[in-house]
Amino acid sequence: MSPRQVDYVIFDVDGLLINSEHAYTAVIGNILAKHGTEFTQEMKSHIMGRPAREAFADLLSICPGIPLTVDTFLTQYDTALTLLWPTVTPLPGAYRLVRHLHAHGVPMALATSSRRKNYVAKTRHLRDMFVNFGDRVVCGDDLHSGMRGKPAPDIFLVAARELLGIAVGDTHGPCTEREREARRRGLVFEDGIAGMQGAKRAGMSVVWVPDGDLAVAECSGALKPDLILKSLEEFVPEEWGLQPYSDNSTVGDL
Repeated sequence: MSPRQVDYVIFDVDGLLINSEHAYTAVIGNILAKHGTEFTQEMKSHIMGRPAREAFADLLSICPGIPLTVDTFLTQYDTALTLLWPTVTPLPGAYRLVRHLHAHGVPMALATSSRRKNYVAKTRHLRDMFVNFGDRVVCGDDLHSGMRGKPAPDIFLVAARELLGIAVGDTHGPCTEREREARRRGLVFEDGIAGMQGAKRAGMSVVWVPDGDLAVAECSGALKPDLILKSLEEFVPEEWGLQPYSDNSTVGDL
């Protein structure tokens, strides 16, 4: 089977479908700046796409001069983000692709490290796009038994198995050849390194759309994306065994 033939699609959210990364970057940068620390690109790439508490614990561990606990950091972070969520908009090509896949009956789910309260807050004004997913959303703080955050594969396997009904096997332990084949038929769209690595560990194909400031050269190691794009606008559905866009499919894009 060609790896470019897929039966279902899983999307990340932040920095992939919506431009929320600018909000995260601004808020974290402001918190660190108050304590004389610059939020560098290296720091951003290290924590991007990971569960918030885990990411901030790591961030504070490499910034020992900042007198904040993880809980205090999270409180300041959440308060500032609440003011920025209404400014979040879809990224180029996102609405077109989501609407197109939904129109052709392609099973889709969201797998985001974002906490559910933040996911709801940042997407409620973008119903035209997110209504296409219904309740098929896994968030980083959902209580799925033993689910580890990205770059572990868990969230993608949970999304496929529990939201889409795909027989991909258990999150932990070995899988059968049939389950492995079901995993190979999944296509994940990601923008973060941790998410890309997690999806590859899940045995799925990955289209990586890295943050504009994230150098592709930073993606090192054995886990590589199957395709790298500058924007979702560049994605060609038929190259993955999906229905091509129609001539008028760009009409109404956001």
